[in-house]
Amino acid sequence: MNFLNLDLNLLRVFDAVMAERNLTRAAERLAMSQPAVSHALKRLREALGEELFVRQAFGMKPTSRAEGLWPEVRLILQRLQTLLVPGDFRPEIEEYTFRIAMADATAALLLPPLVAQLEEARALANVHVLPLTTRDPRTLLEQGEVDFAVGYFPGAVAALQSQGNQSAIRQHRLYDSEYVCVMRRDHPLGQQPLDLDAYCSAHHLLVSFSGRPHGFVDEALNALNRSRRIVLTVNQFFTAGRVVAQSDLLTVLPATFVEATGYQSQLLERPLPVALSKVHVDMLWHLRSESRSAQRWMRERLIEAARQAGATSAPSAATIGS
Repeated sequence: MNFLNLDLNLLRVFDAVMAERNLTRAAERLAMSQPAVSHALKRLREALGEELFVRQAFGMKPTSRAEGLWPEVRLILQRLQTLLVPGDFRPEIEEYTFRIAMADATAALLLPPLVAQLEEARALANVHVLPLTTRDPRTLLEQGEVDFAVGYFPGAVAALQSQGNQSAIRQHRLYDSEYVCVMRRDHPLGQQPLDLDAYCSAHHLLVSFSGRPHGFVDEALNALNRSRRIVLTVNQFFTAGRVVAQSDLLTVLPATFVEATGYQSQLLERPLPVALSKVHVDMLWHLRSESRSAQRWMRERLIEAARQAGATSAPSAATIGS
């Protein structure tokens, strides 16, 4: 296939037939005649060199190749429409797919109020939550792999703040939290104040998205010439909650994430015997989506979801570049 000679209007026809699974309805949707739709599908089939649909008694059945193409084609068409005809996003009649990278605990906190907003607005939006595997999601945003990244990104946010409006990445502070030590409710260390010696002598579980064998706590302990033994490293807060609830391991979580583990009733929180900075949960997005009404609409929904979840909102001055 020579992409330079491909008529991109054929993709609009393909999208309509995939959505309707019927030539007549697709033709009505496109304001075309049914023979014109059939001819367009034939041209697309010839361009790709393989069948996309199989005629059936009551419509058109897509092939596996068509099923694989459709999500990406639809996303591209949606983005072209938003780019060329921005207007005001109408969530109740316009379909749009939003891709958000965030950790499981953040998703557990924000998704219930976010979904409630989508349902109340009767929105046709699709939200794809992707796993967050880094503390610096700027590359994901720059390469267009996600629309938003939500989480704790201290290094990335510090870099953005130093660049100001020169950065192509925008940021808004959603809420703040504090780190706490978490253990099972009947843990021996839970019966008394947790001091530094007892903390360092215990066995620990580390939540690490990147798989690094040490975290913020270890850096703080190192500054005090102390260390701890990390027995287990996991990449999900839910997993951390379950393991800690059934063992003598200690872990460190943002206080707002403890409930999201699903084991809050079996867990005990204690202040850490070492000072850590607050956890700032930020929303990041790329400048290219700054003025798109659909993207702006979702940013407002995420900010409202954080407010409804009971998280402490940061002042609007924490927004960079918007």
